[in-house]
Amino acid sequence: MIGLFWFSLLVVLVPQVFAQLPVEKIYGVNLGSWLLLEPWMLPQGDLRLEGWTDMGGQICADCSQCIESEFAFAMAYPDTVDQTFAKHWDSWFTQSDLQDLKNAGINTLRIPLGYWIVEALVERPAENYPRGGLGYLRRGLGWVRDSGMHVILDHHALPGVQTSDLEFTGQCTSDVQFYTPHNYHRALVWTAVMTTLSHLDPQFSSVFAIEAVNEPMRNASQTPGYGDFQKNFVKTVRAIEALLGIQVTGYNPNLPTSLPTTNFTATLQQACSLSLFDAEVVDALLDAIPILSGIGFQYGLTSTLTSKPFNSGRSPLVTNFMDISWQYDNPPNPANAAIGPQGYDNHLYYSYVYISYHVPGGSLSSIRFGGVADADPTAYMQSICNLQRIQNDAELGNSPLWFGEWGLSTQFDASDSFLRQWGDAQKLAYSQSAGWIYWGFKAEISNLTNGTELARQWSYLEALNMDLLPQDAASYYDDNVCQPYINKTSSKSKSVPAEDTAVASAPVVNPSTPSKAPPLKPSDHGRRLVKKHYSC
Repeated sequence: MIGLFWFSLLVVLVPQVFAQLPVEKIYGVNLGSWLLLEPWMLPQGDLRLEGWTDMGGQICADCSQCIESEFAFAMAYPDTVDQTFAKHWDSWFTQSDLQDLKNAGINTLRIPLGYWIVEALVERPAENYPRGGLGYLRRGLGWVRDSGMHVILDHHALPGVQTSDLEFTGQCTSDVQFYTPHNYHRALVWTAVMTTLSHLDPQFSSVFAIEAVNEPMRNASQTPGYGDFQKNFVKTVRAIEALLGIQVTGYNPNLPTSLPTTNFTATLQQACSLSLFDAEVVDALLDAIPILSGIGFQYGLTSTLTSKPFNSGRSPLVTNFMDISWQYDNPPNPANAAIGPQGYDNHLYYSYVYISYHVPGGSLSSIRFGGVADADPTAYMQSICNLQRIQNDAELGNSPLWFGEWGLSTQFDASDSFLRQWGDAQKLAYSQSAGWIYWGFKAEISNLTNGTELARQWSYLEALNMDLLPQDAASYYDDNVCQPYINKTSSKSKSVPAEDTAVASAPVVNPSTPSKAPPLKPSDHGRRLVKKHYSC
């Protein structure tokens, strides 16, 4: 099997970090479009669930020009946005879904979150997002805890937006402002809050990792200060853990014995006054204190945060970053930020997807050419079966690596038979290190998505229903599927993603707008109506 020598070597090189993972191998799915809604995954709705346009959203050629993000929705419907999203949060991810995933051998869930899950970080009225998501996160985490599964909290949408013109950032805009001191600070406050809850809130006990930034801009020259942020992210997590009495190998901040042990918010306040940590970390901890107090009051955690003994007894969290290969042009190496257990994430999508939505008055479609291999089955298999990403990352200290997003999508009309091979080959390749996490667990089936065409390649549960993925996540239809392709090279392989090419001829889907919404002007240029991912 490909890569077995390398995998054995990686285990020898990083035994301590692997030991901090809660499972021997990650078999996971993303809870995509649950607490961070991406309209392309549920554009219309069906008999079971309300979709984006049913909710009052729109789909258009340029997502910045209509109601096609949570930010735009909240600005358009300020009086009803919270109730509308509460219905979505309540129905998109259910206990039944969780049981189906557990029955299929899934052991890990990656939960994409926006920074606005910590509502005090939203700078209203300039920013507006749905409120109430934290309560649904706590409920869902309670289900996961009871199931015995494990969670990565993924900071999927950052303050100020971390990459341009994409739904998954929560606001479709070309004005990227995350890479500034102010928004780095807000992200560190979010980190302090989530780390504290992960250790002290019993509902969060299934959380073993927090991911700092999902899919930052790829050109490192456009992300000034990102390397320093990576270090401050880790220091913030470890500062909270040190104050909780959690031992982290190689980290000893020399805390005074006079710090309280029965009032965590008081401990944070006193530790900050003593300047025990770097200035950026201290600032984040100080701003987290009133937010934690507010969350404690709202969710019945006041005694947990202010009066109960707080020696957690839990293991340190695994800090998590997109791997160094995600960026180019002299990117910072996240391995340089590591203190204690740390994992690395890579998203490998081979397809730039074409989807046509048939709407009244025309059609709305988009096409993206490119990918890491030419659009035929042989090129795909030769590429994935000779994947060197794990080895290359390990040489730069980015190990353990897991593949936090992937799917069955292709650039060509793939048969069911090929999709089974394609799934097996990807799972074999990605399992050579820490494992894999599929995007996503569910997608809409409706007229607007051409029936099952969207879900067939983007929904783990639907792929199980259609027998495109084995019923056991650890199994394969053919674990020798890569043998004909190993060490074969093809002129069709590509190393650099092609630029987007899109076409559109359509009105806005759901053109009606609320009276408070700004006028909408659909763009003349099309946009792909699926999650934008870059292949590496």
